[in-house]
Amino acid sequence: MNFQPAKANSGIVFVRTDLPGQPRIPAIIQNRINGPRRTTLVAEGCPVEMVEHVLAALAGLNIDNCEIHATRAEMPGDDGSSKAFSDALIQAGRVELDADRETLRVASTIRVGDENAWIQAEPVEQDQFELTYQLNYACPSIGTQTYQTQVTPEVFASDIAPARTFVLLEEAQELQKKGLGQRVSYQDILVFGPQGPIDNQLRFENECARHKLLDMIGDFSLSGTDLIGKFTASKSGHRLNSQLVFALLQQIGHTNTIRKSA
Repeated sequence: MNFQPAKANSGIVFVRTDLPGQPRIPAIIQNRINGPRRTTLVAEGCPVEMVEHVLAALAGLNIDNCEIHATRAEMPGDDGSSKAFSDALIQAGRVELDADRETLRVASTIRVGDENAWIQAEPVEQDQFELTYQLNYACPSIGTQTYQTQVTPEVFASDIAPARTFVLLEEAQELQKKGLGQRVSYQDILVFGPQGPIDNQLRFENECARHKLLDMIGDFSLSGTDLIGKFTASKSGHRLNSQLVFALLQQIGHTNTIRKSA
C-alpha cells in the first residue's frame, strides 16, 4: 500500500488498485461492518480490512485528506503498531490546504457498553482531544494497565504509534490451528505467556493499554471530523469504539473549526 496526496475535503479514501475499476472505499463509519479483532470497511461490495492502524497514523498526525492505494484487502500488519505508517507519513511531510477542518465538540456525556466494558465521551473546556484507556486482563503478565494522554502529532509519533497489538499464547495457538499467522514468529508480534512476552521485549511498560488507545484513535477517525472532548474507555474494543462514534454523530451538538485541513 502507499499514501497519495488528496485535495481538500476529499477525506480519507482507500483505493483497491488490484481490482477492476479500482473501487474506492471512503473511511467513514457508515462503511464499517462488524468483524472479529479488526476494523473492516466495505463500499461497492469491496472490503478493506485491518484499517485501524493506518487510520490511527493519519489521524494522529492530523492528516485528513489522503488516498491509500492498496493491492489487497488486508492492510500490512508490520509489527502490529502504527510506527511504519507514521514514520513514512512524517518523512513525506504534510501540506496545509486552503480549507478549514470541521471539529465535533462533545456537548454532553455519552456512554455506551455495560458494567463490564464501556467507553464514554465528556465535554471539556479547552480545545483538546484527551484519551484514557483502562485495561484489565486476567492474564497476570498483562494485568491492569492505564494510559492517559492529550493527543497531538508529537505525542502520537513518540508515545502511541510504536505500541503494538498483542495476543495471549493460547489465542495465537488457536489462530495458527485455523491456518492464520503461519509466517509470523514471536519476534514479529507480542505474544504473552505466563511470564510475559515470549522472545520479545516491551517498548513501554503499559504497551498493551497504549495500543488499545491507538485503536481508539483509528476508529474515532471514522467520524470524518476532529473530536474535542475527554474520552475514557474500560476494556472496550472496536465494536464499542464504533458505537460511540455513531452516538456522537447523532448527538445534538455543534461543530466549529480549530485548524486548517491537511
